[in-house]
Amino acid sequence: MARTIAIDPVTRIEGHARISIYLNDDDSVRDCRLHITQVRGFEAFCVGRPLEEMPGLTSRTCGICPVSHQLASAKACDQLLAVQIPPAAVLLRQLLNYAQLVQSHALSFFHLSSPDLLLGMDADPQQRNLFGIAAAFPEVARDGIALRRYGQQIIERLAGKRIHPNWVVPGGVSRPLTPENRAELAAELPEMLTKARRNLTRLEELLPRFAAEIAQFTPPATGFMALAGPDGKLEYYDGPLRLLDAAGQPLVEKLAAERYAEIIAEAAETDSYLKSPYYRPLGPEQGVYRVGPLARLNMASACGTDLADQALGRFRQATGQDGLPQSAFHYHYARLIEIIHGLEMIGKLLAEPQILEKRVRAVAGANAPEGVGICEAPRGTLVHHYRIDDQGRISGVNMIIATGHNNLAINRGILGAARALIKNGEANEGALNRIEALIRCYDPCLSCSTHAQGTRSFAVEIIPA
Repeated sequence: MARTIAIDPVTRIEGHARISIYLNDDDSVRDCRLHITQVRGFEAFCVGRPLEEMPGLTSRTCGICPVSHQLASAKACDQLLAVQIPPAAVLLRQLLNYAQLVQSHALSFFHLSSPDLLLGMDADPQQRNLFGIAAAFPEVARDGIALRRYGQQIIERLAGKRIHPNWVVPGGVSRPLTPENRAELAAELPEMLTKARRNLTRLEELLPRFAAEIAQFTPPATGFMALAGPDGKLEYYDGPLRLLDAAGQPLVEKLAAERYAEIIAEAAETDSYLKSPYYRPLGPEQGVYRVGPLARLNMASACGTDLADQALGRFRQATGQDGLPQSAFHYHYARLIEIIHGLEMIGKLLAEPQILEKRVRAVAGANAPEGVGICEAPRGTLVHHYRIDDQGRISGVNMIIATGHNNLAINRGILGAARALIKNGEANEGALNRIEALIRCYDPCLSCSTHAQGTRSFAVEIIPA
């Protein structure tokens, strides 16, 4: 008789989810589905709000990456105002974005995934957590806390508070950076770089131990999408979209952000509140792509900073193969490289004389009916698309979150992992943890990636006491 294995809840992720593993009559794995069981609905209740409210309102979408939503939203509102923001405001927004990148990546790697990597996938679940890391690897725990604190401290000094700030506004930012804050933030950078490099070295030394997981975490080959920076370098704040196929050949080169709907279509699922974007010309079966740290490094000609470029060279040597590295396990490696790159870019931006200029906002009324803002959030490409009426009130919203971009690939990845790990209908705790760990590679942010579209079919389970 066919059975279902449930992993409920999925642990050490941001949000609520469950996994259903469907078995055939012979106990082989037939299918595997990730169910996202919560809904936020920002696309619906933002309608009717004044455009000026959108950056502050949509930053409430998530408590982990509010800065990313605020930036994408403000960029869409800049288009609605039809303004060019002051140069200092661009630099300050970029600085805020790199701070968000550092603190979010530190949370993902050190707090959520390092227990699997340092204690082992088969370690006692009672110990396989941040407290277990603090006991067994206190330096790692302290490094993770320090790196996350540093990123949050930059956000607080720029924006006034660490979570849900209202500093990024349509037309720029609300106040300039002070010389005192700049000096204090720059003073801590060398120590933060030392901590980040130390842990990258530790991960590089661990890679040979995880050869089996690297293979198990490899989904059917996908394409990759990210913003395209100057000369192909890493870019997080602005620029056109670029999409490569699994072999590294371009499917899309330098598409303007406002034309994203020409290449991205969205499907709604009947068993999840997480929608499934795909590359429109190839359809949902062949048009699967991924975003985030691995995608960005796979697409980059270089990082553009010295230490990160050295690490990128080692990354490519360690993961070298035909086409682009596909294993989701390498998201961890890419994430640490991006922390180093983010810290280096924070140093460069703080050294820019223009960043202290007082003019940081352009003021205007609504001048365009539609605006699209795209930036790179820690988890990948983030799209905010707004339409307004004649009074400047929001009449339509579409948000495509990084975790949504990855949804189809995650589902295919956990199916492949389940087939590799579950034999004769039996799975021990370590095998089920590996399926969860594959999802943690993507650092999914489920609370901000869900919406309602069409109708949903739900299964009601009655569980005896």
